[in-house]
Order: sequence, then C-alpha cells, then structure tokens
Amino acid sequence: MISLPIQDASGQQVGVYEFDPSELASGINKQLLHDVVVMYQTNLRLGSAQTKSRGDVKGCKKKMYKQKGTGRARMGNKRTPMRRGGGHAFAKKPKDWSYRLPKKAVALATRMAILGKFQDNEVTILNDFKMSEVKTKQVAGLLKTLGLAGTSCLLTTAGLDGDVWRAARNIPTVAVSPANELNAYKVLLQKKFVVTKAAMDEIRNRAQQS
Repeated sequence: MISLPIQDASGQQVGVYEFDPSELASGINKQLLHDVVVMYQTNLRLGSAQTKSRGDVKGCKKKMYKQKGTGRARMGNKRTPMRRGGGHAFAKKPKDWSYRLPKKAVALATRMAILGKFQDNEVTILNDFKMSEVKTKQVAGLLKTLGLAGTSCLLTTAGLDGDVWRAARNIPTVAVSPANELNAYKVLLQKKFVVTKAAMDEIRNRAQQS
C-alpha cells in the first residue's frame, strides 16, 4: 500500500492519500518504458531536411562540350554533382520518422512511469490548486513552499486548466498537463511529479477502465 501526505498550497498536511500500487501496474518493465520513450522522441523528429538533386537544379541538360576532340576530359552538363553549383548525388528528401506502438502498451507504460515516481519518492500530492489571479509568482511561490524551487516538475491537474498553464509557462523547469494527456515521456522527463488529489483519482479511474 502506498501512502503519501496530502498538502495544501501553504505546505501543511491536510490528509493522507492511500492506494494499492497494483491499480496502476503489477510492476515496472524498463524495456517497455525505454521503447515508449524512444517512440515519443522519434516522433518529435521533423524529417524536413531537403537538398536538391541534379534534377532540381536549374541549368541546361546539354553537355558542356562535345565528348571527343577537345583534348580535355569528358564532362556532362552543369547540373552534375561533380561541378560546383550542381545537384547532390544522393539528395536528402523529407522523411516521416514517426511510428506507433500498441495503444495498450503505451497506456501501460504511462502507468508504470507514474508508479516509478511513487516508488522513488518523487511525488507531491496537493489537495487542490486554485488561483486567485493568473500570475507566475503564484506558481513559483507554491513550488518554493513545497521545497521544489529550481527542480523540474510536472504539475498535473484533473482537467485542462488554462489559468495554471498560463501562469506556469514562463517557468522553464515546470510543465503542466491534465491527467488525461499524460504519457510516459512527459512523466519521466521531469524530476518531480506534482499532482492534485482529483487528478490522481482520475488517473486511477482511467487505469481501472483500461
């Protein structure tokens, strides 16, 4: 059984959050986590590199001079890769690097990543996070109160909260995500996992439905 204190915005304990770790996953498969993280990183590749082949370069297709009788080496047209300004012999073309692993495997990896954060004592559970005004100093003050200032954090809310996202986007070490958009790459990329009680309930409900 995993048991963690629930804290409020002032850092005071207001309760205890308990759940069975098997609700998320029976264990942690490092190979699956590795494969899923590599998939997300590969899908970030743009694959937009492009260079001109000899067919893309402007210029006449006619030979620069006749094949024989000039006393010089034979030469093709101006677009040949051997001449300055010519096309590339093996030109780069846009390529789609993305691929997908099975949906259930990706979802399981997300739950394993969250479970790993609990096992490594890198989780902070908030009772709630209400903002009186959309100010970066409110998020910065919360992190300082929790002892997480300067530490990379993933702040997870139950649903999409635009106010929290706008207030935290100017802090380079903080990422914000609703519970239904979490993935293994997001969770593992940040050192600390800060989650509201409602968001954690959402994560557990989604785990039971899968």
